[in-house]
Amino acid sequence: MIKISLFAEQERESKLDQIGDALSKLSEHVDFVALAAQIDEAAPRPGRERGGRPPFPTELMVRVLVVQQLYNLSDEQMEFQLLDRLSFQRFVGLRQSSQAPDRTTIWTFKERLIKAGASEKIFEAVNRQLERHGYLARGGQMIDASIVPVPRQTLNKDEKEVVGQDAMPAGWAPSKRRHKDVQARWTKKHGKSYFGYKLSGSVDRRYKLMRRIHVSPASEHDTLHFEQVLDASNTSRDVWADKGYVDGEREQRLGKQGWRVHIQCKAQAGKPLSERQVQRNRRIASTRARVEHVFASLAQMGGKALRSIGLARATLHLHWKAATYNLRRLCSLKHTGPRPF
Repeated sequence: MIKISLFAEQERESKLDQIGDALSKLSEHVDFVALAAQIDEAAPRPGRERGGRPPFPTELMVRVLVVQQLYNLSDEQMEFQLLDRLSFQRFVGLRQSSQAPDRTTIWTFKERLIKAGASEKIFEAVNRQLERHGYLARGGQMIDASIVPVPRQTLNKDEKEVVGQDAMPAGWAPSKRRHKDVQARWTKKHGKSYFGYKLSGSVDRRYKLMRRIHVSPASEHDTLHFEQVLDASNTSRDVWADKGYVDGEREQRLGKQGWRVHIQCKAQAGKPLSERQVQRNRRIASTRARVEHVFASLAQMGGKALRSIGLARATLHLHWKAATYNLRRLCSLKHTGPRPF
């Protein structure tokens, strides 16, 4: 028999608190007001000169994008879940509201950030909060990169030549141009072809938090962005990376600057690794494996695929994804503390 209660809504919320709402932990530890203020500084809210409905508060929209990245939802799915899901409504602040951001509102907010060049600001703002909580980059850092696929494009030979020159074929209608990603590129890994972008990043050894990231077309080699994601704020000068980052000249240059670079040795044709080199690779791998845990977490959050078109949107998406990972990791550190390494 189904029990009817006038207080069913309050009883469900109380039960949700007893079970444990992961989003409530985010609200407990993250200063979303400060994040919203930094977003408004980087990408000012639109004026009301043209009239119309006032935009939703920036703090509310920041929370929406965090939930969207945490659960890997499209704009359409996010709209539905905000209307349907209790925990989302509570976290975003819509329990008593008759209105909720729709798919167009969410898309417009993200476009506002892209046009203002503020894609990196949320990631930087989150990292500043990590430091205020005492989670400074410690113990050295691991550098790695991961391919992020996008839907594959079908182009004829002439179109490929034009796109390869970073141009748009003149014969394409506007509707076709909106659905063609001409900035994503093909690459191969372990004999398999991928089409999309590449996320490079550095992760501190102590807390497994992402400290710096860079987004590029997938065809750009990992090693090109090694120094770009190198985190000078880390308290240790040790850096670990796999054999894809081998570059003797760069290692010498960084060594003179005080860095202790630990990059796995790479075998050459007809010249296998010595036993000593194999043992060294194993020692590096035991530390470097911690960065794989981070990229695996990003994959679980949907960080291994994109629904957007173009490098600018990919950059926004992946910076928010990395920022959301760091916020989730912050909550974990607050409740369980870092594991020994």
